[in-house]
Amino acid sequence: MIFRTALSGSALSAPDVAEVVSQACPAKDYRDKRILLIVPDGTRTAPVGLVFQTLHRHIAEATKAFDVLIALGTHQPMSEAAICQRLEISEAERSGEYRRVRFFNHAWNDPAALTQIGNIPAEEISELSEGLFSMDVAVELNRLIFEYDQVVIIGPVFPHEVVGFSGGNKYLFPGVAGPEILNFFHWLGAVVTNPKIIGTKWTPVRKVVDRAGALVKVAKLCFCMVVTPGKELAGLYAGTPEAAWDGASELSSQIHITYKDKPFHSILSCAPKMYDELWTGGKCMYKLEPILADGGELIIYAPHITEVCVAHGKTLYEIGYHCRDYFLKQWDKFKHYPWGVLAHSTHVFGQGKFENGVETPRARVTLATGIPRDVCQRINLGYRDPNTIRFDDFADREAEGVFLAPKAGEMLYRLKQADEAPA
Repeated sequence: MIFRTALSGSALSAPDVAEVVSQACPAKDYRDKRILLIVPDGTRTAPVGLVFQTLHRHIAEATKAFDVLIALGTHQPMSEAAICQRLEISEAERSGEYRRVRFFNHAWNDPAALTQIGNIPAEEISELSEGLFSMDVAVELNRLIFEYDQVVIIGPVFPHEVVGFSGGNKYLFPGVAGPEILNFFHWLGAVVTNPKIIGTKWTPVRKVVDRAGALVKVAKLCFCMVVTPGKELAGLYAGTPEAAWDGASELSSQIHITYKDKPFHSILSCAPKMYDELWTGGKCMYKLEPILADGGELIIYAPHITEVCVAHGKTLYEIGYHCRDYFLKQWDKFKHYPWGVLAHSTHVFGQGKFENGVETPRARVTLATGIPRDVCQRINLGYRDPNTIRFDDFADREAEGVFLAPKAGEMLYRLKQADEAPA
């Protein structure tokens, strides 16, 4: 593995990035090769453009193809303009030096865009999931990958609610994967629960993702970035998806986790504009749930969010948002719904109990968004008019048990003492 990390209080420079790229990608090795870059969509903060442009300058001229596939998972496709923004290139640059680069969006729900590359048998799933599941899981991947000589993954590493820490093989699964493996491991993470998964390095889900990654018999190189809260590059790791992620997740655990002394009964969690629907804006709950007190309230403040989810909204309107046990104790009723959607539902709702037909949340989640009151009630979440939110009511009141997260979704908050953690 090749890596550079910044000194405390500083950031990696463009020359630092160029040095890592030149060591990881000797130009002579790319003569007449077909290279496919896999990059995240706009819901991840990172200088993806810096690494993309550096790679392009270093090897693109030697290659036969140098293309980009957006790792959407189940997110919405990006326009040409949005991809240029993600890669930090202008319209003029797109039609000039980057004119040979082709852009592709992953299509997770198009069978013609996918190919089955293998199967993880039930006995392996049982071992990887620590006995929680025993079932065969088909592994499908975007077939475009197999038209190239090498896949180059570029993406950041953050604490993540499903896998523990994002990055590495996660840009393949679920980034450019098919629905069966995607739905399986999301529900696996939900069954373990967000507080036990998020910010934990070696999780059952990470083991499943890496096992699926081993089935991808195309040469893989991964650039894992660790970004400061100020959007600067603190570390860049290059190597196999497993090795690069291993190093980057260690740095992420130091930079992206903030510890608090006590839980908060009232949290205002503000979603940045890069989260354009509740499907992604739910991260504003995931990253703060560990410091939300029993019986407390977390408000997701996002006046710009008007959609629950374009891709999965119909299902979410049917099932609503609930705790894990609401689904597990009525499994025959819900097992036929997409498991990834069930997982999202539990992650946003948070922990709770379902006993004798009554659901009791551990804490409340309220939406102060552009989603109307009647929709919030229909999906089983609280409603508050975003125009009634006053930031002064939340700022600088931590001693009173009130917390303001002005840009939520990427920094994880935890309690210093395990015995203070919400049940």
